Amino acid sequence: MTSSSSVVELDANLDGRLRLEELVHREALGELCKSFYDLFGIPVRIYSSEGLLLADESKGQTICAYVNSSARGRAACATIVDAVKRADPGEKGDVVHPCFTGAAYRVIAIDYEGRQIGRLIVGPYLPAQSVAMPPTLLATEPALEAEKARTLLFEMPRAKSETITRLAAHLKAVLDLVIFSGHRAFLTSHMHLASVRENYRELEDKNKKLQDAYDRLKELDRLKSNFLATVSHELRTPLTSIIGYSEMLTAGIAGPLQPEQTEFVQTIFEKGEQLLSLILGLLDLSKLESGTMTVKLRRTEIGAVVAAAMSTLTPVAQKKSVDLKVDIPEGLPAVHGDPERLRQVFQNLIENAIKFTPAGARITVVARPVLSGDDGVGSAEDRDEDAGFSLLAPARAFVEVRVIDEGIGIPDREKARVFDAFYQVDSSSTREYGGTGLGLSIVKRLVDAHSGRVRIEDNAPHGAVFVVTLPVSREAPASPSVPPGPVQ
Repeated sequence: MTSSSSVVELDANLDGRLRLEELVHREALGELCKSFYDLFGIPVRIYSSEGLLLADESKGQTICAYVNSSARGRAACATIVDAVKRADPGEKGDVVHPCFTGAAYRVIAIDYEGRQIGRLIVGPYLPAQSVAMPPTLLATEPALEAEKARTLLFEMPRAKSETITRLAAHLKAVLDLVIFSGHRAFLTSHMHLASVRENYRELEDKNKKLQDAYDRLKELDRLKSNFLATVSHELRTPLTSIIGYSEMLTAGIAGPLQPEQTEFVQTIFEKGEQLLSLILGLLDLSKLESGTMTVKLRRTEIGAVVAAAMSTLTPVAQKKSVDLKVDIPEGLPAVHGDPERLRQVFQNLIENAIKFTPAGARITVVARPVLSGDDGVGSAEDRDEDAGFSLLAPARAFVEVRVIDEGIGIPDREKARVFDAFYQVDSSSTREYGGTGLGLSIVKRLVDAHSGRVRIEDNAPHGAVFVVTLPVSREAPASPSVPPGPVQ
Protein backbone atom coordinates (compact mmCIF):
# COMPACT_ATOMS: atom_id res chain seq x y z
CA MET A 1 0.00 0.00 0.00
CA THR A 2 1.33 3.43 -0.93
CA SER A 3 1.73 5.98 1.84
CA SER A 4 -0.27 9.23 1.92
CA SER A 5 2.79 11.22 0.83
CA SER A 6 3.00 9.02 -2.28
CA VAL A 7 -0.64 9.77 -3.13
CA VAL A 8 -0.04 13.51 -2.75
CA GLU A 9 3.02 13.24 -4.94
CA LEU A 10 1.01 11.28 -7.53
CA ASP A 11 -1.68 13.99 -7.61
CA ALA A 12 1.01 16.60 -8.10
CA ASN A 13 2.48 14.63 -10.99
CA LEU A 14 -0.93 14.34 -12.67
CA ASP A 15 -1.34 18.12 -12.26
CA GLY A 16 -5.03 17.58 -11.53
CA ARG A 17 -5.71 16.57 -15.17
CA LEU A 18 -6.03 13.42 -17.18
CA ARG A 19 -4.39 13.55 -20.59
CA LEU A 20 -5.72 11.37 -23.36
CA GLU A 21 -2.26 10.95 -24.88
CA GLU A 22 -1.03 9.52 -21.55
CA LEU A 23 -3.95 7.12 -21.11
CA VAL A 24 -4.15 5.48 -24.54
CA HIS A 25 -1.42 4.30 -26.86
CA ARG A 26 -1.51 6.09 -30.21
CA GLU A 27 -1.28 2.87 -32.16
CA ALA A 28 -4.39 1.61 -30.38
CA LEU A 29 -6.26 4.78 -31.30
CA GLY A 30 -5.07 4.44 -34.90
CA GLU A 31 -6.36 0.86 -35.11
CA LEU A 32 -9.69 1.96 -33.66
CA CYS A 33 -10.11 4.78 -36.21
CA LYS A 34 -9.06 2.48 -39.05
CA SER A 35 -11.71 -0.11 -38.17
CA PHE A 36 -14.35 2.66 -38.03
CA TYR A 37 -13.32 3.96 -41.45
CA ASP A 38 -13.23 0.48 -42.97
CA LEU A 39 -16.77 -0.19 -41.74
CA PHE A 40 -18.48 3.11 -42.62
CA GLY A 41 -16.12 4.89 -45.02
CA ILE A 42 -16.37 8.14 -43.06
CA PRO A 43 -13.13 9.87 -42.00
CA VAL A 44 -12.45 10.15 -38.27
CA ARG A 45 -9.79 11.96 -36.29
CA ILE A 46 -8.98 12.10 -32.57
CA TYR A 47 -7.38 15.15 -30.95
CA SER A 48 -6.17 15.72 -27.42
CA SER A 49 -7.61 18.53 -25.31
CA GLU A 50 -4.54 20.62 -26.28
CA GLY A 51 -5.20 20.08 -30.00
CA LEU A 52 -2.58 17.37 -30.54
CA LEU A 53 -3.55 14.97 -33.35
CA LEU A 54 -3.48 11.45 -31.89
CA ALA A 55 -5.14 9.42 -34.65
CA ASP A 56 -6.20 10.15 -38.24
CA GLU A 57 -7.87 7.74 -40.58
CA SER A 58 -9.13 9.43 -43.74
CA LYS A 59 -8.62 9.43 -47.46
CA GLY A 60 -8.70 12.63 -49.41
CA GLN A 61 -12.09 13.33 -50.95
CA THR A 62 -12.10 14.02 -54.68
CA ILE A 63 -14.04 17.25 -54.22
CA CYS A 64 -11.49 18.43 -51.67
CA ALA A 65 -8.64 17.64 -54.03
CA TYR A 66 -10.41 19.59 -56.80
CA VAL A 67 -10.98 22.62 -54.57
CA ASN A 68 -7.38 22.53 -53.39
CA SER A 69 -6.12 22.68 -56.96
CA SER A 70 -6.39 26.48 -56.78
CA ALA A 71 -4.74 28.87 -54.33
CA ARG A 72 -8.05 30.42 -53.32
CA GLY A 73 -9.58 27.01 -52.74
CA ARG A 74 -6.59 25.86 -50.67
CA ALA A 75 -6.88 28.92 -48.45
CA ALA A 76 -10.61 28.36 -47.95
CA CYS A 77 -10.11 24.68 -47.11
CA ALA A 78 -7.28 25.52 -44.64
CA THR A 79 -9.59 27.99 -42.90
CA ILE A 80 -12.32 25.36 -42.53
CA VAL A 81 -9.91 22.72 -41.27
CA ASP A 82 -8.44 25.12 -38.71
CA ALA A 83 -11.91 26.14 -37.51
CA VAL A 84 -12.96 22.50 -37.12
CA LYS A 85 -9.82 21.69 -35.14
CA ARG A 86 -10.54 24.57 -32.76
CA ALA A 87 -14.30 24.02 -32.56
CA ASP A 88 -15.72 23.86 -29.05
CA PRO A 89 -18.23 20.99 -28.60
CA GLY A 90 -20.07 23.17 -26.07
CA GLU A 91 -22.01 22.06 -23.04
CA LYS A 92 -23.78 19.32 -24.99
CA GLY A 93 -20.44 17.97 -26.14
CA ASP A 94 -21.58 17.68 -29.74
CA VAL A 95 -21.55 20.31 -32.47
CA VAL A 96 -21.92 20.30 -36.26
CA HIS A 97 -19.50 22.43 -38.22
CA PRO A 98 -20.53 23.07 -41.88
CA CYS A 99 -18.15 23.34 -44.80
CA PHE A 100 -18.59 25.68 -47.76
CA THR A 101 -18.64 22.59 -49.99
CA GLY A 102 -21.92 21.47 -48.42
CA ALA A 103 -20.22 18.76 -46.37
CA ALA A 104 -20.33 18.69 -42.57
CA TYR A 105 -18.10 17.81 -39.63
CA ARG A 106 -19.25 16.48 -36.25
CA VAL A 107 -17.08 17.61 -33.34
CA ILE A 108 -17.79 15.43 -30.29
CA ALA A 109 -16.23 15.82 -26.87
CA ILE A 110 -14.39 12.85 -25.36
CA ASP A 111 -15.19 12.97 -21.66
CA TYR A 112 -13.82 10.85 -18.83
CA GLU A 113 -14.72 11.21 -15.16
CA GLY A 114 -16.46 14.54 -15.84
CA ARG A 115 -13.49 16.04 -17.67
CA GLN A 116 -13.04 16.71 -21.37
CA ILE A 117 -9.79 15.02 -22.35
CA GLY A 118 -10.10 15.14 -26.13
CA ARG A 119 -12.25 15.63 -29.21
CA LEU A 120 -13.57 13.23 -31.82
CA ILE A 121 -14.03 14.70 -35.31
CA VAL A 122 -16.16 12.74 -37.77
CA GLY A 123 -16.16 13.92 -41.39
CA PRO A 124 -16.27 15.42 -43.79
CA TYR A 125 -19.44 13.65 -44.88
CA LEU A 126 -22.34 14.80 -47.00
CA PRO A 127 -25.67 15.07 -45.15
CA ALA A 128 -28.21 12.61 -46.57
CA GLN A 129 -30.75 15.35 -47.28
CA SER A 130 -28.38 17.19 -49.63
CA VAL A 131 -29.70 17.07 -53.21
CA ALA A 132 -28.06 20.08 -54.79
CA MET A 133 -24.70 21.71 -54.75
CA PRO A 134 -24.68 24.68 -52.34
CA PRO A 135 -24.01 28.10 -53.85
CA THR A 136 -21.22 28.68 -51.29
CA LEU A 137 -18.95 26.27 -53.17
CA LEU A 138 -18.81 28.30 -56.36
CA ALA A 139 -18.95 31.55 -54.42
CA THR A 140 -15.78 30.59 -52.60
CA GLU A 141 -14.00 29.57 -55.80
CA PRO A 142 -15.72 30.83 -58.98
CA ALA A 143 -13.08 29.22 -61.16
CA LEU A 144 -14.48 25.75 -60.46
CA GLU A 145 -16.47 24.00 -63.18
CA ALA A 146 -19.99 23.67 -61.77
CA GLU A 147 -20.86 20.27 -63.28
CA LYS A 148 -17.55 18.70 -62.34
CA ALA A 149 -17.76 20.13 -58.84
CA ARG A 150 -21.31 18.76 -58.45
CA THR A 151 -20.27 15.29 -59.66
CA LEU A 152 -17.28 15.13 -57.34
CA LEU A 153 -19.29 16.47 -54.40
CA PHE A 154 -21.84 13.68 -54.57
CA GLU A 155 -19.04 11.08 -54.58
CA MET A 156 -18.50 11.98 -50.91
CA PRO A 157 -19.96 9.47 -48.39
CA ARG A 158 -23.51 10.44 -47.33
CA ALA A 159 -25.02 9.87 -43.90
CA LYS A 160 -28.01 10.94 -41.89
CA SER A 161 -27.43 13.01 -38.77
CA GLU A 162 -29.02 10.25 -36.66
CA THR A 163 -26.68 7.71 -38.21
CA ILE A 164 -23.63 9.84 -37.42
CA THR A 165 -24.93 10.23 -33.85
CA ARG A 166 -25.25 6.47 -33.41
CA LEU A 167 -21.84 5.82 -34.98
CA ALA A 168 -20.22 8.47 -32.81
CA ALA A 169 -21.91 7.06 -29.70
CA HIS A 170 -20.62 3.59 -30.57
CA LEU A 171 -17.12 4.94 -31.15
CA LYS A 172 -17.22 6.85 -27.86
CA ALA A 173 -18.32 3.72 -26.00
CA VAL A 174 -15.37 1.80 -27.39
CA LEU A 175 -13.11 4.74 -26.55
CA ASP A 176 -14.46 4.79 -22.98
CA LEU A 177 -13.51 1.15 -22.56
CA VAL A 178 -10.05 1.72 -24.02
CA ILE A 179 -9.53 4.84 -21.90
CA PHE A 180 -10.70 3.05 -18.75
CA SER A 181 -8.19 0.26 -19.32
CA GLY A 182 -5.47 2.79 -20.10
CA HIS A 183 -6.36 4.85 -17.05
CA ARG A 184 -6.16 1.83 -14.80
CA ALA A 185 -2.76 0.88 -16.22
CA PHE A 186 -1.68 4.52 -16.00
CA LEU A 187 -2.65 4.77 -12.34
CA THR A 188 -1.08 1.42 -11.54
CA SER A 189 2.16 2.50 -13.17
CA HIS A 190 2.23 5.88 -11.44
CA MET A 191 1.28 4.38 -8.09
CA HIS A 192 4.04 1.83 -8.50
CA LEU A 193 6.54 4.55 -9.40
CA ALA A 194 5.39 6.64 -6.46
CA SER A 195 5.75 3.63 -4.19
CA VAL A 196 9.22 2.92 -5.55
CA ARG A 197 10.23 6.54 -5.03
CA GLU A 198 8.88 6.47 -1.49
CA ASN A 199 10.67 3.21 -0.75
CA TYR A 200 13.84 4.60 -2.27
CA ARG A 201 13.52 7.71 -0.13
CA GLU A 202 13.02 5.60 2.98
CA LEU A 203 15.97 3.44 1.99
CA GLU A 204 18.13 6.54 1.55
CA ASP A 205 17.08 7.75 4.99
CA LYS A 206 17.88 4.39 6.53
CA ASN A 207 21.21 4.25 4.73
CA LYS A 208 22.05 7.71 6.02
CA LYS A 209 21.13 6.69 9.56
CA LEU A 210 23.18 3.51 9.20
CA GLN A 211 26.12 5.50 7.85
CA ASP A 212 25.85 7.95 10.75
CA ALA A 213 25.66 5.06 13.21
CA TYR A 214 28.63 3.40 11.52
CA ASP A 215 30.65 6.61 11.71
CA ARG A 216 29.79 7.00 15.39
CA LEU A 217 30.70 3.40 16.12
CA LYS A 218 33.92 3.78 14.18
CA GLU A 219 34.81 6.87 16.16
CA LEU A 220 33.93 5.11 19.41
CA ASP A 221 36.06 2.16 18.36
CA ARG A 222 38.95 4.52 17.63
CA LEU A 223 38.53 6.20 21.01
CA LYS A 224 38.34 2.79 22.66
CA SER A 225 41.56 1.69 20.98
CA ASN A 226 43.31 4.91 21.97
CA PHE A 227 42.03 4.55 25.51
CA LEU A 228 43.21 0.94 25.76
CA ALA A 229 46.59 1.83 24.33
CA THR A 230 47.05 4.76 26.71
CA VAL A 231 45.85 2.91 29.79
CA SER A 232 47.85 -0.20 28.94
CA HIS A 233 51.00 1.82 28.41
CA GLU A 234 50.53 3.71 31.67
CA LEU A 235 49.82 0.49 33.60
CA ARG A 236 52.82 -1.36 32.25
CA THR A 237 55.40 0.94 33.83
CA PRO A 238 54.33 0.57 37.49
CA LEU A 239 53.46 -3.09 36.93
CA THR A 240 56.99 -3.78 35.73
CA SER A 241 58.30 -2.30 38.99
CA ILE A 242 55.90 -4.46 41.02
CA ILE A 243 57.08 -7.59 39.23
CA GLY A 244 60.73 -6.60 39.57
CA TYR A 245 60.54 -5.85 43.28
CA SER A 246 58.55 -9.00 44.03
CA GLU A 247 61.15 -11.02 42.13
CA MET A 248 63.94 -9.40 44.15
CA LEU A 249 62.08 -10.10 47.40
CA THR A 250 61.67 -13.74 46.38
CA ALA A 251 65.38 -13.95 45.64
CA GLY A 252 66.15 -12.63 49.15
CA ILE A 253 67.93 -9.47 48.02
CA ALA A 254 66.18 -7.46 50.77
CA GLY A 255 66.79 -10.13 53.34
CA PRO A 256 65.45 -13.57 54.13
CA LEU A 257 61.69 -14.11 54.14
CA GLN A 258 59.56 -16.46 56.14
CA PRO A 259 58.03 -19.33 54.10
CA GLU A 260 54.58 -17.77 54.31
CA GLN A 261 56.00 -14.39 53.20
CA THR A 262 57.78 -16.05 50.31
CA GLU A 263 54.51 -17.66 49.24
CA PHE A 264 52.72 -14.32 49.30
CA VAL A 265 55.46 -12.58 47.34
CA GLN A 266 55.47 -15.42 44.81
CA THR A 267 51.72 -14.99 44.37
CA ILE A 268 52.23 -11.25 43.78
CA PHE A 269 54.86 -12.09 41.17
CA GLU A 270 52.64 -14.62 39.34
CA LYS A 271 49.58 -12.36 39.31
CA GLY A 272 51.73 -9.48 38.14
CA GLU A 273 52.97 -11.64 35.26
CA GLN A 274 49.37 -12.48 34.35
CA LEU A 275 48.38 -8.83 34.43
CA LEU A 276 51.42 -7.88 32.34
CA SER A 277 50.45 -10.52 29.79
CA LEU A 278 46.96 -9.01 29.61
CA ILE A 279 48.36 -5.50 29.17
CA LEU A 280 50.73 -6.64 26.44
CA GLY A 281 47.79 -8.28 24.68
CA LEU A 282 45.84 -5.02 24.81
CA LEU A 283 48.83 -3.14 23.43
CA ASP A 284 49.25 -5.67 20.61
CA LEU A 285 45.54 -5.44 19.74
CA SER A 286 45.74 -1.65 19.73
CA LYS A 287 48.75 -1.73 17.40
CA LEU A 288 47.05 -4.22 15.08
CA GLU A 289 43.87 -2.14 14.88
CA SER A 290 45.79 1.08 14.23
CA GLY A 291 48.17 -0.58 11.76
CA THR A 292 51.27 0.45 13.71
CA MET A 293 52.50 -3.05 14.50
CA THR A 294 55.52 -3.96 12.40
CA VAL A 295 55.78 -7.42 10.91
CA LYS A 296 59.26 -8.29 9.63
CA LEU A 297 58.72 -11.03 7.07
CA ARG A 298 61.59 -13.31 6.18
CA ARG A 299 62.40 -16.96 5.65
CA THR A 300 61.30 -18.72 8.84
CA GLU A 301 61.49 -22.36 9.93
CA ILE A 302 58.11 -23.22 11.36
CA GLY A 303 59.53 -26.06 13.46
CA ALA A 304 61.73 -23.69 15.45
CA VAL A 305 58.81 -21.30 15.99
CA VAL A 306 56.51 -24.04 17.30
CA ALA A 307 59.32 -25.44 19.49
CA ALA A 308 59.84 -22.02 21.09
CA ALA A 309 56.12 -21.69 21.82
CA MET A 310 55.97 -25.22 23.26
CA SER A 311 58.96 -24.68 25.55
CA THR A 312 57.28 -21.59 27.02
CA LEU A 313 54.02 -23.43 27.73
CA THR A 314 55.36 -26.83 28.77
CA PRO A 315 55.40 -25.90 32.48
CA VAL A 316 51.79 -24.69 32.25
CA ALA A 317 50.72 -27.93 30.57
CA GLN A 318 52.57 -30.07 33.12
CA LYS A 319 50.95 -28.18 35.96
CA LYS A 320 47.53 -29.04 34.50
CA SER A 321 48.57 -32.62 33.58
CA VAL A 322 48.03 -32.02 29.87
CA ASP A 323 50.29 -33.86 27.44
CA LEU A 324 51.87 -31.76 24.65
CA LYS A 325 52.95 -33.52 21.48
CA VAL A 326 54.63 -32.12 18.35
CA ASP A 327 54.61 -33.82 14.95
CA ILE A 328 56.64 -31.71 12.50
CA PRO A 329 58.39 -33.69 9.75
CA GLU A 330 61.96 -33.10 8.65
CA GLY A 331 62.43 -31.07 5.49
CA LEU A 332 59.28 -29.02 5.99
CA PRO A 333 59.43 -25.92 3.72
CA ALA A 334 60.21 -22.63 5.39
CA VAL A 335 57.42 -20.06 5.55
CA HIS A 336 57.45 -16.34 4.78
CA GLY A 337 56.85 -14.81 8.19
CA ASP A 338 57.99 -12.98 11.28
CA PRO A 339 59.36 -15.54 13.77
CA GLU A 340 58.41 -13.52 16.84
CA ARG A 341 54.84 -12.84 15.66
CA LEU A 342 54.34 -16.44 14.57
CA ARG A 343 55.61 -17.63 17.95
CA GLN A 344 52.95 -15.36 19.47
CA VAL A 345 50.31 -16.94 17.20
CA PHE A 346 51.09 -20.52 18.20
CA GLN A 347 51.67 -19.63 21.82
CA ASN A 348 48.18 -18.11 21.98
CA LEU A 349 46.63 -21.14 20.23
CA ILE A 350 48.40 -23.68 22.45
CA GLU A 351 47.67 -21.67 25.59
CA ASN A 352 44.01 -21.48 24.57
CA ALA A 353 43.96 -25.24 23.99
CA ILE A 354 45.52 -25.91 27.42
CA LYS A 355 42.88 -23.71 29.07
CA PHE A 356 39.96 -25.70 27.63
CA THR A 357 41.51 -29.20 27.74
CA PRO A 358 40.87 -31.37 30.81
CA ALA A 359 43.62 -33.02 32.81
CA GLY A 360 44.99 -36.23 31.31
CA ALA A 361 44.09 -35.20 27.73
CA ARG A 362 46.47 -34.43 24.89
CA ILE A 363 47.26 -31.46 22.68
CA THR A 364 48.98 -32.18 19.37
CA VAL A 365 50.64 -29.75 17.00
CA VAL A 366 50.94 -31.17 13.47
CA ALA A 367 52.49 -29.49 10.42
CA ARG A 368 52.47 -30.52 6.78
CA PRO A 369 53.05 -28.94 3.35
CA VAL A 370 49.96 -28.34 1.18
CA LEU A 371 49.17 -26.81 -2.19
CA SER A 372 46.38 -24.42 -3.11
CA GLY A 373 43.54 -26.61 -4.26
CA ASP A 374 44.09 -29.25 -1.59
CA ASP A 375 40.99 -29.91 0.49
CA GLY A 376 40.47 -27.20 3.06
CA VAL A 377 43.08 -24.79 1.74
CA GLY A 378 41.72 -21.33 1.07
CA SER A 379 38.20 -20.02 1.17
CA ALA A 380 35.50 -21.14 -1.24
CA GLU A 381 35.89 -17.89 -3.18
CA ASP A 382 39.62 -18.37 -3.45
CA ARG A 383 39.24 -21.93 -4.64
CA ASP A 384 36.67 -20.89 -7.27
CA GLU A 385 38.95 -18.09 -8.43
CA ASP A 386 41.96 -20.39 -8.58
CA ALA A 387 40.02 -22.99 -10.54
CA GLY A 388 39.69 -20.67 -13.51
CA PHE A 389 43.46 -20.27 -13.75
CA SER A 390 44.56 -23.75 -12.69
CA LEU A 391 45.76 -24.58 -16.20
CA LEU A 392 47.73 -21.35 -16.55
CA ALA A 393 49.19 -20.61 -13.12
CA PRO A 394 51.30 -22.88 -10.91
CA ALA A 395 49.78 -24.10 -7.64
CA ARG A 396 50.74 -22.05 -4.59
CA ALA A 397 52.59 -23.80 -1.78
CA PHE A 398 51.64 -23.46 1.88
CA VAL A 399 52.53 -24.93 5.24
CA GLU A 400 49.56 -25.99 7.33
CA VAL A 401 49.90 -26.16 11.12
CA ARG A 402 47.09 -27.82 13.11
CA VAL A 403 46.68 -27.35 16.86
CA ILE A 404 44.50 -30.26 17.95
CA ASP A 405 42.99 -30.44 21.43
CA GLU A 406 40.60 -32.75 23.25
CA GLY A 407 38.76 -30.02 25.11
CA ILE A 408 35.17 -28.84 25.22
CA GLY A 409 35.04 -27.87 21.54
CA ILE A 410 33.36 -24.86 19.91
CA PRO A 411 29.72 -24.84 18.73
CA ASP A 412 29.26 -24.20 15.01
CA ARG A 413 27.33 -20.97 15.64
CA GLU A 414 30.29 -19.58 17.60
CA LYS A 415 33.13 -20.47 15.23
CA ALA A 416 32.91 -17.26 13.23
CA ARG A 417 32.80 -15.05 16.32
CA VAL A 418 35.57 -16.46 18.50
CA PHE A 419 38.06 -14.36 16.52
CA ASP A 420 36.29 -11.11 17.55
CA ALA A 421 38.07 -9.03 20.16
CA PHE A 422 36.80 -9.57 23.74
CA TYR A 423 34.30 -12.21 22.58
CA GLN A 424 33.91 -15.32 24.72
CA VAL A 425 31.66 -18.30 24.13
CA ASP A 426 30.63 -18.28 27.78
CA SER A 427 30.35 -14.64 28.83
CA SER A 428 28.31 -15.21 32.00
CA SER A 429 29.51 -13.95 35.37
CA THR A 430 29.87 -17.53 36.56
CA ARG A 431 31.93 -18.75 33.62
CA GLU A 432 34.37 -21.53 34.40
CA TYR A 433 37.25 -20.44 32.17
CA GLY A 434 39.07 -17.14 32.54
CA GLY A 435 40.60 -14.90 29.93
CA THR A 436 39.82 -11.65 28.14
CA GLY A 437 38.93 -12.96 24.68
CA LEU A 438 41.91 -11.23 23.05
CA GLY A 439 44.12 -14.20 22.19
CA LEU A 440 42.22 -15.55 19.18
CA SER A 441 41.54 -12.03 17.87
CA ILE A 442 45.28 -11.33 17.91
CA VAL A 443 45.91 -14.69 16.23
CA LYS A 444 43.50 -13.89 13.40
CA ARG A 445 44.98 -10.44 12.76
CA LEU A 446 48.56 -11.68 12.86
CA VAL A 447 47.83 -14.55 10.48
CA ASP A 448 46.08 -12.14 8.11
CA ALA A 449 49.17 -9.90 8.26
CA HIS A 450 51.18 -12.91 7.00
CA SER A 451 48.77 -13.41 4.05
CA GLY A 452 47.68 -16.63 5.72
CA ARG A 453 44.38 -18.06 6.91
CA VAL A 454 43.09 -19.53 10.14
CA ARG A 455 39.99 -21.67 10.53
CA ILE A 456 38.37 -24.03 13.01
CA GLU A 457 37.44 -27.68 12.54
CA ASP A 458 35.80 -30.20 14.84
CA ASN A 459 37.86 -32.89 16.54
CA ALA A 460 35.42 -35.76 16.86
CA PRO A 461 34.18 -36.90 19.29
CA HIS A 462 35.14 -33.75 21.21
CA GLY A 463 37.62 -30.94 21.02
CA ALA A 464 38.64 -28.44 18.38
CA VAL A 465 41.28 -28.09 15.66
CA PHE A 466 42.73 -24.68 14.82
CA VAL A 467 44.27 -24.76 11.35
CA VAL A 468 46.80 -22.07 10.38
CA THR A 469 47.87 -21.94 6.73
CA LEU A 470 50.96 -19.86 5.86
CA PRO A 471 52.58 -19.24 2.46
CA VAL A 472 55.89 -20.94 1.77
CA SER A 473 58.90 -18.62 1.54
CA ARG A 474 60.37 -18.08 -1.91
CA GLU A 475 63.70 -16.95 -0.51
CA ALA A 476 66.65 -19.26 -1.03
CA PRO A 477 68.14 -20.71 2.18
CA ALA A 478 71.24 -18.94 3.42
CA SER A 479 74.47 -20.59 2.31
CA PRO A 480 76.69 -21.87 5.14
CA SER A 481 79.80 -19.76 5.67
CA VAL A 482 83.04 -21.38 4.44
CA PRO A 483 86.22 -20.65 6.46
CA PRO A 484 89.00 -19.18 4.38
CA GLY A 485 91.73 -21.60 3.26
CA PRO A 486 95.39 -21.35 4.25
CA VAL A 487 97.41 -18.62 2.64
CA GLN A 488 99.68 -20.08 0.02
